[in-house]
Amino acid sequence: MTRQQQATPDEARLPLWLTELRAQWSAEFIETNISWLLLTEDTVYKFKRPVRFEFLDYSTQARRRYFCEEELRLNSRFAPALYREVGTFGPTDEPAVVMNRFDEADRLDHVCRRGDLRPAHVADLVSTVVALHEQAPSAAPDGPLGSPATIGRRVATTLATAAESGAADDPRLPPIAAWLTREHDRLAPLLQRRLESGLIREGHGDLHLANLLLLDGVVTPFDGIEFSDELRWLDVANELAFPYIGLLDHGQPALASTLIDEWLTLRGDAEAVSLVRYYGCYRALVRAMVSGFEHRASDAERYLAIAADLAAPVRRRLVITHGLSGSGKSTAARQLILADPRAATVMLRSDVERKRLHGLNPHEDSRSPHHQGIYSESATADTYRRLAQMSEVLLASGWSVVADATFLEPGQRDLMRAVAQRAGADFGILHCQAPLSELQRRIRTRGPDASEADLTVLAGQLAGYAPLRTDELDEVLITSTSGTG
Repeated sequence: MTRQQQATPDEARLPLWLTELRAQWSAEFIETNISWLLLTEDTVYKFKRPVRFEFLDYSTQARRRYFCEEELRLNSRFAPALYREVGTFGPTDEPAVVMNRFDEADRLDHVCRRGDLRPAHVADLVSTVVALHEQAPSAAPDGPLGSPATIGRRVATTLATAAESGAADDPRLPPIAAWLTREHDRLAPLLQRRLESGLIREGHGDLHLANLLLLDGVVTPFDGIEFSDELRWLDVANELAFPYIGLLDHGQPALASTLIDEWLTLRGDAEAVSLVRYYGCYRALVRAMVSGFEHRASDAERYLAIAADLAAPVRRRLVITHGLSGSGKSTAARQLILADPRAATVMLRSDVERKRLHGLNPHEDSRSPHHQGIYSESATADTYRRLAQMSEVLLASGWSVVADATFLEPGQRDLMRAVAQRAGADFGILHCQAPLSELQRRIRTRGPDASEADLTVLAGQLAGYAPLRTDELDEVLITSTSGTG
């Protein structure tokens, strides 16, 4: 039902009312650091333990009641089918959150471990989290929640605590600490700008895979943080960094890449994605710290390795596709990002970004004739400039980039090559080609897609087609004749 499960303790140290309720209901019992849970066949009763820690205070019944109400309010936003009510039980009317019981096997950590987690589930997760953040209230632009100072303090506290949890002598910790400090200083203006732009929202706060559930086939968050405003009010980049590292921890880099790809396609927020490696390193360090305190050495080791990998210097590259419509560029580009074992490569699609620039959804029909509307010369120039700007932001934060567009004009390729040179990144061209009959077949049979290229567009491309320059041939990574578009 919840993380940090422990064996049933000696009942002598539990409140009498709790042991009586357990016997009366013939309930299973789970104890965590902060909760007591009684589980019947179809219901879960979640009581707050009367404890006080540095990060929470449940020491009085009034406070426990308040936080039960908060847990119900907050989690009902994304899991109304799970959370029923706050009830009172026993002779002292002790409050508890009353929930519908679910099958533990449907938690995403278990689904992932079985190999049953699919890209569609990840896409569902992304759309759910993005929608949650877009509908949630924003933090005060001049307040402490989500401010660079608050984030920096939390990271520094985590580093200090990680050292106390058994990692003090680990040679990976000092480089991780140094990198997090440098990245915070570099990103502080962006963090402040996102706070002032209203992008710090009341989110979930603890979105690891064990707090995600396949409920009736839909990915559903639950067990969000109610006890700390500081942990719950956050950037969507901080929120999605948690499942990103969770997928890496489960040995699923292709699904971690899918998470970033779906997010970029949905919102195109390159600045948010540029924060994921920083937040991901912090989140991995938190998980390593918690695992260390709970004496789960193998878990702590895995998460520390993820943090170290995110903080390590990385050789970045900017790859552009090149080819006619229907030559397999999108397929080849997607294969490239999914093949990255570190999930450190992102994909940008000109078809998606072109429509975004004009306020259209990826699959929305622009109704623009060839070379007019969103396909005019100026609109095309704007699209390629956007790809260049997004690539620059992402490369600066340690991501490699695959830009998916035709790139038939030498100036378009030169623009991206200059971006790579300024960033100190490698540059490559993914050249895609196929016989004319195959190009035509693919365009005629293509399903729903952001691309609006038809046979008229293909004919125009062929009429003005010029091969890569001789000086560009050494930059070609592979010549692809497979794919679908």
